[in-house]
Amino acid sequence: MPKDFLKDVRDRYDVIVIGSGLGGMTAANVLGRAGYSVLLLEQHYKLGGLATWFKRPGGHIFDISLHGFPVGMVKSCRRYWNREIADRIVQLKNIRFDNPMFSLTTTYDREDFTRLLVQQFGIDPATVRAFFDTARGMNFYDDQQMTVGQLFQRFFPGRDDVIRLLMEPIVYANGSTLEDPAITYGIVFSNFMSKGVYIFEGGTDRLVQLMHDQLRGNGVDVRIRCDVEKILAAGGRVRGVVVNGRTIHASAVVSNANLRSTIFRMVGEQNFDPDFVNQARAVRLNTSSTQVYMALKPGEHVDESTGDLLFSSTARQFRTDLLLSRDITSRTFSFYYPRMRPHARPRYAIVSSTNARYEDWADMPDEEYEASKRDLIETTLDALEQYVPNCRDRIAHVEAATPRTFQHYTQHLAGASFGTKFEGLAVSRALPEQIGGLYHAGSVGIIMSGWLGAINYGVIVANDIDSLLLSQSSGAAPRAVEVS
Repeated sequence: MPKDFLKDVRDRYDVIVIGSGLGGMTAANVLGRAGYSVLLLEQHYKLGGLATWFKRPGGHIFDISLHGFPVGMVKSCRRYWNREIADRIVQLKNIRFDNPMFSLTTTYDREDFTRLLVQQFGIDPATVRAFFDTARGMNFYDDQQMTVGQLFQRFFPGRDDVIRLLMEPIVYANGSTLEDPAITYGIVFSNFMSKGVYIFEGGTDRLVQLMHDQLRGNGVDVRIRCDVEKILAAGGRVRGVVVNGRTIHASAVVSNANLRSTIFRMVGEQNFDPDFVNQARAVRLNTSSTQVYMALKPGEHVDESTGDLLFSSTARQFRTDLLLSRDITSRTFSFYYPRMRPHARPRYAIVSSTNARYEDWADMPDEEYEASKRDLIETTLDALEQYVPNCRDRIAHVEAATPRTFQHYTQHLAGASFGTKFEGLAVSRALPEQIGGLYHAGSVGIIMSGWLGAINYGVIVANDIDSLLLSQSSGAAPRAVEVS
């Protein structure tokens, strides 16, 4: 008989969380710690969503999630997870840029960027201060009419080299374009500028294991290979879910899945107001990505002066549309040195990441698709050769992932790496106004993308649910911790 992944699951919980991305896991952890009964359902056989990993023979481990997040992760992990996780978050100090306009290494914080902009790019110090202050002062409630491109033209007109320096890492981090609202750039950029770029030392395999351990310690019922077919709603309220053919009831449901698949596939548009449905249909998906995973042979090494993150490009001009093209000119190389996983075998790994359009890969015949993946690998190795000489002879394993790969494993619509565009945030937040007890904590609005955004959105939603459940009871349940 096939294994029953719902064995001993109860018929009712206070909260059901669909999906184990960082937002879903954090919401489940906060609510479990607050004393609620929580069921976490993950369709894959691993937790983590895009913040996960895979292994290959020879002791090679590859992180799939993007490499680097702001220092705010330390505080969020300490408050909403535990000190052991927070204490393993360390700074990446060698962020490199190499393109036809400039080549430099930076710690990627405000002090060092100010030095670069003034000394290397010749920008007036007062202009630099005004730009940083403007970006830092942005918040969710600002006028959304100004675009990222307009923000740059206000401070650095005609300076494509400056725009490239300021924009390229944020495009990598959350898929922003020059046409998106300026706040989607300013808030994320300022988060990084506070103290630079950080990573979890130990790899996502160790991170997810620590998170899983704490979820179980807080009483969360965690189940893998449990694909939710339907979210049940009646009388304007959520009632539960159908998963693996079984109905399980709950007072609240959090979807950590893609916003549009939550509304149109799992709930069904008939359960929402027509105006809300039209709003949801207008929400645009964000971009996907391609990645090439490379592991060096035992005994081979990469000098750490190569950098932790390397933004490499052969394009003479910076254009965000070029960053999405299948004719790749820009790659972000993440270098994983043995210190990244001090508990594991001493291995060097390199991951090349490039933003991509799902439609460029979606309908290829199998033979053409495999040929395109091979071409992606070969052109990536060609680009890497400049930084890791003779890389082909030194690499033990290489493979590629495309938007189709990410859609297959995560079930994200169009393999979206960053959820939806900015308009998705309002739709996501409005779900409980349409169906009482139904919430969403997925990647939306660019601002709520990435590791820090996902964790903090999970906390926000957990507090919303805490307030709802308290209002439905005598108030005996303890309160969830407030988000900072």
